[in-house]
Amino acid sequence: MIQEYLRINKILDLKKWKRLQDSLAAVTKLAILTVDYKGNPVTTHSSCQAFCQNVRKDPELLPYCQKCDSRGGLEAVRLNAPYVYLCHFNIVDIAIPITIDDKYIGAVMAGQVKLADPENAGDLEQILASKNESLHHRKRDKLNQYYDEIPTMTYEEVVKISNMLFLLCNYIVEEALNKNLLVEMFEKASGNQEALNISTILPGYSIKNIETIKKEMTNAIADAYLKNTPYDPDICSNSVLKPAFDYIYRNKSENMSLKHMAELCHISPSYFSRLFAKETGETFSAYLARLKITWAKQLLEVTDMPVSQISDELGFNEPGYFIKTFKKFEEITPALYRKYFKGNMNRPG
Repeated sequence: MIQEYLRINKILDLKKWKRLQDSLAAVTKLAILTVDYKGNPVTTHSSCQAFCQNVRKDPELLPYCQKCDSRGGLEAVRLNAPYVYLCHFNIVDIAIPITIDDKYIGAVMAGQVKLADPENAGDLEQILASKNESLHHRKRDKLNQYYDEIPTMTYEEVVKISNMLFLLCNYIVEEALNKNLLVEMFEKASGNQEALNISTILPGYSIKNIETIKKEMTNAIADAYLKNTPYDPDICSNSVLKPAFDYIYRNKSENMSLKHMAELCHISPSYFSRLFAKETGETFSAYLARLKITWAKQLLEVTDMPVSQISDELGFNEPGYFIKTFKKFEEITPALYRKYFKGNMNRPG
């Protein structure tokens, strides 16, 4: 079962999403509907064609539509790409999977157009054929006026729009996830300050509102959690660079610059860069980023600090940049790293 924090209706503001969906439908001429990972609609249709509206109202035809939606969605998930197919009335439909960190959370179902050039569609599959052709012909004849009103599109246009929607939808959902997790964790901490475990570090420390706590969280508190990475004086073999390494490990919450490190070592920035790369095998910025992400992982594992607070505590300019840097090294967001780590810790051995 998909975990609660990956439910699409928890990630997206569905009212805003519906407005975007309506705009996309108007621009692309496609009917669009968003469903969750179970196939249940989380929005109403945008620009649903009259023919399809009437078909879905028909109790004899609705099961065919539902089976098409289900099979189309499953195939899109299997491919992890837009899946273009023909419904039981030979109308073009598209299933566009939405995934977060390879987890399927829902899909955008689009289509309700006819092909202007079916000869160019290649092996476009009719995903579900009618077992009662006479029923379909009879129903189709009654709705023929509406069928003729269905917009047409070339196969190339369908494919290009499908790929565009795939990239756009997944980008928007992932960005919304990052923002919503920060807000959710911040609000959780605001309502339950004890989650910060301040008292375990500073006995007798009175719990204040979260904004005050954030301002008063110092490098010493971060150090108290990061017992696994104490400063080792022997970590650097080059005596010229020792002041810089000492400063880095003793000031974890500072946003450090190469120029400042060079000044501490009483050498030029260019010479500092050369010495540092020779000592570590990395540039200063790469080394510092990797080290801070190592510290961030420990804070995520052993504390309930909000992601935004960990970002501040480790000297990142803003949570968004912290999340981007974390994903660069770990290929997952900080919040999901915490979820997976604690989930594995709680799993019976």
